[in-house]
Amino acid sequence: MDLGKLESDIKDQLQADQVELSLEGNRLSVLVVAECFESLNRVKRQQRVYSFLNDYIADGSLHAVSIKAVAPAEIR
Repeated sequence: MDLGKLESDIKDQLQADQVELSLEGNRLSVLVVAECFESLNRVKRQQRVYSFLNDYIADGSLHAVSIKAVAPAEIR
C-alpha cells in the first residue's frame, strides 16, 4: 500500500485541507479535514473516506481502520 498516493488521492478527491495517515501493521488511522464534511453526519463522513479504503480492506491489506473526518470549523 502506497500511503503517499492514498493520501494524495484522498486530498485531491475530497479537496481536503489536511490528510494524515498512520499505518501500524494492518491497522490504519486516518485524519481528514475537509469542507465537504460540513453538512454530513458522522456515518456519511466515514463512508466518504471508506470509499478510498474498500479495496485494501477486501484484499486483506487493512484489517482495522480508525477514521476522524471533520470540517475545518470543528478543529480544536
